[in-house]
Amino acid sequence: MNIANWLYQAALSWPKRPAVYEGNALCQDYAELLQAVCNRAAWLAAEYDIRRGDRVAIFSKNAPEYIEVLHACWWLGAVVVPVNFKLHAREAEWIVRDAEAALVLTESGTFFSDCHDIREAALAAPVSNRGKITAPAEVGNDDLAWLFYTSGTTGTPKGAMLSHSNLRYMTLCYALDVDSARSDDHMLYAAPMSHGAGLYMFAQIRAGGAHLIPASRGFDCEEIIGLAKTRGNLVFFAAPTMVKRLITAAKAQGYCGEGIRTIIYGGGPMYANDIDEAVACFGSRFVQIYGQGESPMTISVLPRDLVADQSHPRWRARRASVGIAQGAIKLAVLGSDGTPLPAGYTGEICVQGPTVMKGYWKNPEATQQTLQGGWLHTGDLGHLDEDGFLFLTDRSKDVIISGGTNIYPREVEEALLRHPAVFEVAVIGEPEAEWGEQVVAFVVFEHGKSATVSELDSWCRQQIASFKRPKRYEFVNDLPKNSYGKILKTDLRARSRATEGAQ
Repeated sequence: MNIANWLYQAALSWPKRPAVYEGNALCQDYAELLQAVCNRAAWLAAEYDIRRGDRVAIFSKNAPEYIEVLHACWWLGAVVVPVNFKLHAREAEWIVRDAEAALVLTESGTFFSDCHDIREAALAAPVSNRGKITAPAEVGNDDLAWLFYTSGTTGTPKGAMLSHSNLRYMTLCYALDVDSARSDDHMLYAAPMSHGAGLYMFAQIRAGGAHLIPASRGFDCEEIIGLAKTRGNLVFFAAPTMVKRLITAAKAQGYCGEGIRTIIYGGGPMYANDIDEAVACFGSRFVQIYGQGESPMTISVLPRDLVADQSHPRWRARRASVGIAQGAIKLAVLGSDGTPLPAGYTGEICVQGPTVMKGYWKNPEATQQTLQGGWLHTGDLGHLDEDGFLFLTDRSKDVIISGGTNIYPREVEEALLRHPAVFEVAVIGEPEAEWGEQVVAFVVFEHGKSATVSELDSWCRQQIASFKRPKRYEFVNDLPKNSYGKILKTDLRARSRATEGAQ
């Protein structure tokens, strides 16, 4: 079944319910949204020959047209490839080419104008009222719907293939475990719709609720507080750093969360003091989820009553966990031999269930490695307690999470190693108050060469997305290595902590 059938049914059932807002301005009711989707689907088919199975990339900030375009693609049986708008142009181009996208929709419609073989159009291009109201195309449960690119440890992104069935089960997990969807809710898209925030739209559509795009197209604390007061019943996804910023802004003006119904947080570690402060300020409004692109938003959940609870003897430990397995998920911590470990023992977090991806796009080797033994191997380390609560012990593969966004050190290292003055480099993350972690680069120069911090920063801006570039550099004579020549990042982390402690 096509996931877009939910919008079709919602529009037929509640045509006059508000569907899409931009700030406080109503853009479309559900009948108008349905007509716009059919118009745009007809436009995509007629102007760009988009057909079932074609990939259509979206490289844009959040916009009122985002939901419309996603559904127009599914109406035709096509596959959407939402691309993180914060990526560097070169990185976005790589994804568009790897996905073999038949079309890429951008804000201007001319972002890739230098790439003459990439077909491009504006996300909000005017479309005539040419589409008849029809049901979405028939597709199979295992047909691709969403191709989500997640960076790999090699620095090369991998496209997680998510089917219509994957998205349906993800949404059922949301309704069962995360939050009830209500017709009077306003789902706020302050985090990128290319990621988890966009994936959460389906439950809201099924309930016939409203979708709210901030006028800023991003996360602005004052704007969110204002929308909470005017629109009410806000529900939204936020990275822990966003929650921290919102609570800071709220306390500064004596605001206690009125008009916000649910904040779903995830995508990075939430420090104990931060969630304690958030609950103290806003009360029982928080739900934590743990997931990854390969099982979108659906590994574990810490429901709002458990986040807020202070009655259980182990409530503080439970609040520090990432919760219990979501309803459709089988969760295990496996040892190096692939067998489940007892409670309290640390191993790799592995997952089975109908939300797990079909595999990686055009990458059978990575698919076999990640899905070996019938499990999704997350690459994260953790342990379960006796009550089934999951605790993240560490993130393997040295991933850095800054502002809820994954940054993979090798991507940064490879960019720096292309600089003619750089001989060796190692990148780690170090704690940072606002963003959770920041990128630190230890650099060894070629003999007789050097570069300034400003020069390296400028170089990185030309190579990778701005948010991935190092925020601090350490120039060293050599990097610590073991007997096999492997760089000892544990030593570098210790050195980083010592440097921070000395300041």
